[in-house]
Amino acid sequence: MRVADLLKNKGDKIISIPAGCTVADAVKVLCDHKIGAAVVLDENGSLVGILSERDVTRGLGLEGAALLDQPATKLMTSDVMTCKPEDSTDAIMRTMTDGRFRHMPVMKDGALCGIISIGDVVKGRIDDLENEASAMREYIAGSG
Repeated sequence: MRVADLLKNKGDKIISIPAGCTVADAVKVLCDHKIGAAVVLDENGSLVGILSERDVTRGLGLEGAALLDQPATKLMTSDVMTCKPEDSTDAIMRTMTDGRFRHMPVMKDGALCGIISIGDVVKGRIDDLENEASAMREYIAGSG
């Protein structure tokens, strides 16, 4: 399975926050959309980072509530690992697991075209395994 297959099933909707927004505004976006991370875009719509619930939690633990008035760019990960639609989901699963992160923007021809989570990757893998098991059952039942 490829990343493009995940996006086909999931859709290519991208929830983003502007680089200039506050941490409080970013948290509201995460809550409103019930997501664990959002990409951070500059005024040209280019990817400059990603901000996750984990980033916010760590920041609050270190700085307290005053952090909420700070710019989201203070907490975001700016060295973002990305993938391409043609990448294998097995390779992406390994990258996410090894890097201990759960969200990855998808880039095509230098432009952001989607975002996937480890949950999307795992769901895709489970669907593949269920389809393989079903095909095996049908094959066994038909060869008797």
